[in-house]
Amino acid sequence: MTEIQTLEARRRSILQAVESIRSMRRGTIAEQYLEGKRKGRSLPTRRGPYYVLARWENGKTVSQRLRTPEALAEARQDVANHEHFVALCKDYEQATEALGVLERQGAASDEALKKGLKSRSKPRRN
Repeated sequence: MTEIQTLEARRRSILQAVESIRSMRRGTIAEQYLEGKRKGRSLPTRRGPYYVLARWENGKTVSQRLRTPEALAEARQDVANHEHFVALCKDYEQATEALGVLERQGAASDEALKKGLKSRSKPRRN
């Protein structure tokens, strides 16, 4: 298998991996704790953790509280899927760039070979 065929196979496998991602969300998951006073106590108490999915959108931070353990688990999986998607995109970009370089080098070497053969041959005289 040539290097070009290897890169083409790599690109196809990356696209299949991207296609297999069913859901994803951008952002990060953070723990929040709230401090407040309770009746009959002089010192504040700490409550939490509360989980929040936050992302940057249109110049603002958008946050969503994850109220149930199921929502937290889904959000963690979706954020991991997005990170995997971003890594796959970088791999695809690198493979495509390398493929372009190889194809241009191959085309250039073919042209050089053709030019080299033409310049060495002498015209026939009858």
